[in-house]
Amino acid sequence: MGTMKTFVLMAAMTGLFLAVGYLTAGMTGLLIAFVIAAGLNLYAYWNADKIVLRMQGAREVTAQDRSPVVRTFLEDTLSLAEHAGLPAPKVYIIETAQPNAFATGRNPENAAVAATTGLLSMLTREEVAGVMAHELAHVQNRDSLTMTVTATLAGAIGMLANFALFFGSRERGGLITSLAVMIFAPLAASLVQMAISRSREYEADRRGAEICGHPLWLASALEKIDRGARAQLNRHAERHPAAAHMYIINPLAGWKGDNLFSTHPSTANRVAALRRMSGETQQVSDDNRPAQIEPRRAAGPWGSRGPWG
Repeated sequence: MGTMKTFVLMAAMTGLFLAVGYLTAGMTGLLIAFVIAAGLNLYAYWNADKIVLRMQGAREVTAQDRSPVVRTFLEDTLSLAEHAGLPAPKVYIIETAQPNAFATGRNPENAAVAATTGLLSMLTREEVAGVMAHELAHVQNRDSLTMTVTATLAGAIGMLANFALFFGSRERGGLITSLAVMIFAPLAASLVQMAISRSREYEADRRGAEICGHPLWLASALEKIDRGARAQLNRHAERHPAAAHMYIINPLAGWKGDNLFSTHPSTANRVAALRRMSGETQQVSDDNRPAQIEPRRAAGPWGSRGPWG
């Protein structure tokens, strides 16, 4: 359902883009809009990950990093990627007290995941593993590419809508139509973009819980990140708010519900879904366990004991 919903929303975004081009200058405008969008998407496809990482002030982590915590974070992330059957991603750190994380890259072979120093200091090792499993799920589902395309289309729609006021075809409603396009087209594009983002977050939560083997690790992490994001300022995200939808929790402001203007689902809703998933996983385990065998935790990449050993 999540994939189908994303496909429908992407189709709506594309249709809106072509409609704005047509309303601005007829068939000529539609063709020009198509060429511009193709160029923007091609550039974004090859360079979006570098642009986003640079904007967010990320630095790459290597095995030679002096911090034992950061080295452990790198090792655990690579272990999770191997467990998920993914190529090893590049791993980055962002110097900010706000706990948060995101993934970027056009495909699993060219992926990068990033976490803030606040995340590593505030969360337990298990909770960090849950967060990175969520981000690797985004990589596996190719959500980063999807969000790059939608962000590019949204930007192009806004640009065309501004042109509509000055260059709109008089044969298609004149000034009133041009004003309506300028106001409502970018708003509609933003709503579609946000809806896609929310849909992909739920799916990444589900798959991330499967990758790490413990839904409650991610549930606990989301609750802590939500509180931390409200209390700590992320200056990189504030300077470049267009990338806010890529973070696991909105780095700009907290939202209390899955409303139209939220880039992320309600944290309470996400946690509730993960807790249900944890209960279902435990029930399946209990129902199929021989009576003489003690219950054991769902096995993740570290086995049944978790990453602490």
